[in-house]
Amino acid sequence: MQQFGNKMVGFGDDLVAPVIETRPVDTAAVFELQQSGNGEEALPPAHTIDGSLDRYGKPAVRGRTGGWKSGLVLLVSQGLVTIAFYVLEACIVLFTKYVMRQTNAEAESTFSLWMGTVYLCSLVGGFLSDYLGRYLISIYAQVFLTVGFGLLSASAHALLKPHGCGVIEKLCDPHSPVEVLIFYISIYLIALGNGACESVLATFAADQFDEEDPAEKQSKTSFGWYFVIASNIGRLISVALLVYSESTGNWLPIFWISTGCVTTALVFLLSQTRRYRRFKPSGNPFPRIAQVIVASWRNRNLHVPSRGEEVKCILRLLPVWLCTIWSSVVFLQMPSLFTEQGAAMDGTILHFQVPPAGMIAFDIISTSTLIVFYDKLIVPLHIKLTKTQSKTLPELQRIGTGLFIAVVTMLSAGLVEIQRVKYSDGSSTKEMSSLHILWQIPQYILMGASKAMVCVAEKEFFAAQTPDGLKSLEKILSFCCSALGCYICHTILWVVTKITASNGKAGWVSPNLNDGHADRLFFLLAALTMLNLGLFVMYAYRYISISTQMRDEIEEMEVAP
Repeated sequence: MQQFGNKMVGFGDDLVAPVIETRPVDTAAVFELQQSGNGEEALPPAHTIDGSLDRYGKPAVRGRTGGWKSGLVLLVSQGLVTIAFYVLEACIVLFTKYVMRQTNAEAESTFSLWMGTVYLCSLVGGFLSDYLGRYLISIYAQVFLTVGFGLLSASAHALLKPHGCGVIEKLCDPHSPVEVLIFYISIYLIALGNGACESVLATFAADQFDEEDPAEKQSKTSFGWYFVIASNIGRLISVALLVYSESTGNWLPIFWISTGCVTTALVFLLSQTRRYRRFKPSGNPFPRIAQVIVASWRNRNLHVPSRGEEVKCILRLLPVWLCTIWSSVVFLQMPSLFTEQGAAMDGTILHFQVPPAGMIAFDIISTSTLIVFYDKLIVPLHIKLTKTQSKTLPELQRIGTGLFIAVVTMLSAGLVEIQRVKYSDGSSTKEMSSLHILWQIPQYILMGASKAMVCVAEKEFFAAQTPDGLKSLEKILSFCCSALGCYICHTILWVVTKITASNGKAGWVSPNLNDGHADRLFFLLAALTMLNLGLFVMYAYRYISISTQMRDEIEEMEVAP
């Protein structure tokens, strides 16, 4: 998930409208800068107004720092990092299955734990940037990425034996403990680097534009969209690389290409060191959050308007936040169980082999299309059906809609799995089916639509409903939501495997999918998502927004003597 200002983009990672981050500004100083001594309007100030600093800690000079020159370099860096990371994210399940010789359940568990670590590292990176600054954390993160991909590429030479292994139905030889250890060290270095990079790079890019200057503020808004577009282009390029690697079994070239991408990204990032604008680190937000909670507890019988209301806002957010965690569980099935399902289907089109992980392109297209045409199609339809003049659907309605689509997505995947097993050859050694992989298109499109509705609305909701003094809480809730979803997915899979694979049974997610019942896992997830949707609707119906509450309090104050 990328962050732009106070707004997260991606997981998503997808096309999400940026929200400009605002900072307190000394208006008197601004007026003094913009007025000459005789009261006449002067030329624009030479220094930025938003408080940004140069590399020496002095006020940033407008023409010598930041702006589009620095922003475009960070744009390129973001695109290159996205290409590298999404290649690994999309193929790690099949790589651990065919190269590392893991079962379907083991490969999915490896992926869930790894992705959970990515999001936890995003949280850690965000906190460290509050102490060390976004520039240093961006540098450290991309160094970890470069080392991690370099180590993965080098270790893959030893892992891919004999020659030509690592493709469907052709496993590689068993590996030594040292080789396995190096593999895990490399992917977790990548998790650390990408997680930290995601939490700070987009915000650091936004820092290059002075939001108090009208021209630069407009540029900042435009740059936000370009930043998201760069991420999505990176994802599409990664899909093209996967088409090559998975159809030919050539893992080494895409790993070395990924290494080259992150290395080039680091070079680009360092190239503008002298021009970057920086902000003084703000410090850890946890003391502020803890202070609010402790103060509210100590004064629970007293009227403490400010901190008491902040705690009430946090407590009201928690039920909604807990329900949105489940969406991450559903979304995680796409690069894991969906990929394993696709790998056991016929992907032949003429003389071309469709790679299972390449089906994610339909998710990217679906997500981007829905968001781009949201205002032109969805909103007018909503106005026509509800007879309202609202310019957009309320955030909670969009989240609920996205969760319902997630239920349909899991049902669709389960029905496809039933047909996949029906058209399998019944072999105990092969899990291939004659059912074509293009039957997965509906579930990928539905998943993209669900992500578009949930992820965008979720970030907008937390941004709007988080108290002004606790805006860092929005970022904490978002990263924790994604991380917990990954770990919950791992736990569910572990419990299901323990229960269904006992007494010599193959289990729902068996080493050979034809021997198991992955369809039942999909239907279980659909049922749990429906239950989660019911709880969400109940909490959403009772939720009182900050704006509504503030309006009611003002009316009470006006009526009171």
